[in-house]
Amino acid sequence: MRDTPGATQQSATERHAISADLIAVLVAAPNGNPVVLTIKEAAALPSGPFELGHRSLQSGLRNWVEQQTGHPLGYIEQLYTFADRDRGSDGPAGRVISISYLGLTRVEPAHGTPPGSWRGWYEFFPWEDHRTGAPNIIQELIVPRLRQWADTAEQQDKRQNRLRRAGSAFGFDGRPWNEELVLQRYELLFEAGLVEEAARAKDIGDAPAMPGKPMVGDHRRILATGIARLRTKIKYRPVVFELMPPSFTLLQLQRAVEALAGLLVHKQNFRRLIEQQDLVEETGEMSSDTGGRPAKLFRFRHAVLDEHAVAGTK
Repeated sequence: MRDTPGATQQSATERHAISADLIAVLVAAPNGNPVVLTIKEAAALPSGPFELGHRSLQSGLRNWVEQQTGHPLGYIEQLYTFADRDRGSDGPAGRVISISYLGLTRVEPAHGTPPGSWRGWYEFFPWEDHRTGAPNIIQELIVPRLRQWADTAEQQDKRQNRLRRAGSAFGFDGRPWNEELVLQRYELLFEAGLVEEAARAKDIGDAPAMPGKPMVGDHRRILATGIARLRTKIKYRPVVFELMPPSFTLLQLQRAVEALAGLLVHKQNFRRLIEQQDLVEETGEMSSDTGGRPAKLFRFRHAVLDEHAVAGTK
């Protein structure tokens, strides 16, 4: 049967259709442990297509998150828009653009959220937690494989460039560790074909066994972007308090910051900064749940948001 011009035009339109996926990186930090809300046995972030019935992008995102996880969204901000053609995100009906959001919540709800949906984000990026020193995986596995990958380049300058980028990202060959380069490190492992997502996208068979739970499509890349954004933002905006309970000890606050950054901070310097910025105020109550002497309870001083709107916080 011969196709009509209209049918041919419709088919071409479908092939070139562009749709948008809304994806949420929702973070909590119960007991100083950074976790992210997931679905599909932790293989994906809450997500769904932007539909005509959605009033806005954010309302569409809230709808999907609540529908898939039972968790209401509070504070959210747009994170990034991904539209790479070669990252396995396109569907059979055309191009898919991923619009991601970062959300913060104070506590894991006791009901509504399916068990196991909250997963520690270091399950996905085991090389990112440096609170007890550099993880063994870096020197024992990642560095040797990145050196091998660098050596596969045909030109000397390309080999040197790969090695320089690897050293800068993972802090070897005399370079310091920069906790904010979460996305750069994941992208480098992807480019080197050392994560499962790269093997799927490039159709190169099984990737070398690399610790770190993979995710569907580009979801782990989006999660890396969210972690990097949060690690950067806690240095100049008091967003960490979005993750804290209404009252807390200064040690609990310090542990939350360390968990997010993946690094330990100097206790006296940390408390001095908190005091200088007037970020908290005493509640007049004490906490006996410290394993030692009772500690003062504090709360976030919300007036600081107006006072530091221009100057920012550190």
